[in-house]
Amino acid sequence: MFCNNAVNFIETNAGITMQDFFRKRKTLLFHIGFWAVYFSFFFYQMSFRMGREKSIKEAFVEASLHVLFVIIIAYVNYSFLFPKYMRDKKLLPYILSFVFFFALDIGIYTQIKKAESVGTRAYEMFSSNIFLIHHSVTVLFIVVFITMLRFVEEWFGMETRKKELENENLNSELRFLKEQINPHFLFNTLNSLYYLATINSPNTPEVIMKLSQMMRYMLYDSNRSKVPLTQEIEYMKNYIELEKMRIENEVPINLSIEGNVAEYNIVPLVLNTFLENAFKHGLNNHTTDGFINISIKVGGGKLFFVVENSKPVNPDRKEKSGIGLPNVERRLDLSYPEKYNLEVNETETAYKVNLTMTLK
Repeated sequence: MFCNNAVNFIETNAGITMQDFFRKRKTLLFHIGFWAVYFSFFFYQMSFRMGREKSIKEAFVEASLHVLFVIIIAYVNYSFLFPKYMRDKKLLPYILSFVFFFALDIGIYTQIKKAESVGTRAYEMFSSNIFLIHHSVTVLFIVVFITMLRFVEEWFGMETRKKELENENLNSELRFLKEQINPHFLFNTLNSLYYLATINSPNTPEVIMKLSQMMRYMLYDSNRSKVPLTQEIEYMKNYIELEKMRIENEVPINLSIEGNVAEYNIVPLVLNTFLENAFKHGLNNHTTDGFINISIKVGGGKLFFVVENSKPVNPDRKEKSGIGLPNVERRLDLSYPEKYNLEVNETETAYKVNLTMTLK
């Protein structure tokens, strides 16, 4: 059993290692593969040039020299000239620099070939303009191909950096929005605690304990990008219990949960804002027949969340809407783009929020 587990572990990690190796070095491997194919083609061509079979050694040396000089000009342009042009966007200096290095490379190679062929029939060929033009066109074609690779790499690199920057900005905005939740919650809860303290309510110690549990969730668990839906619901239950103590159970509050919530994760503190608004804007000192109904249903990878609350006859006009609802809508846009639907409806007697989210 141990041996089998060890073998499976080695095979799995070896597979991951090889995948990472090829993924990180795919550009290098592509270049190596290209030059290997090009060298093989030129080596074969040199072996049977001019109708006579050359020795393997002669063909290898000639092909190696040719490929070496092509690689030199190709990667001078690939690594220095073209990247500088991409940065500075100055075409004329780039063209002049490229022509200089290209001519230097072609000139040195041609002189070497002429020196090697002195006294042989090939000397005339290497001294002719036809060879110079043919060789220059061949090398230029390869250089342009390698340069296009660099252009594609630069373009994909810019796109990758752009996406990384966008993700970093979105993560920063999400952190900022989550930080706003804490004072919003604290203002509501401390108001409730203050109210209980002024009337010397025996529930004050229990409220403090509930607040402590909720703050522990906010400070530690909610720092993760996703939390189990069960934890988020437990947090909401604590919030409801805390509000029940404040209003002394005078208003019916119903919470229904359907489906296997243990299967799902959710962005933390995204649901409770709607619950806070239900208590904040749905109940006041003039409320006599108020109600709050909360429904949580999961199934098929989706969450169906409904909060319905009574509308006070004489709402408190001085009560500000706060940052809660705009905050949570922005968090939904960032965390569940095109994966949620939010409807907020108002009638003469009630407010109702319908939120559908794709969690899987």
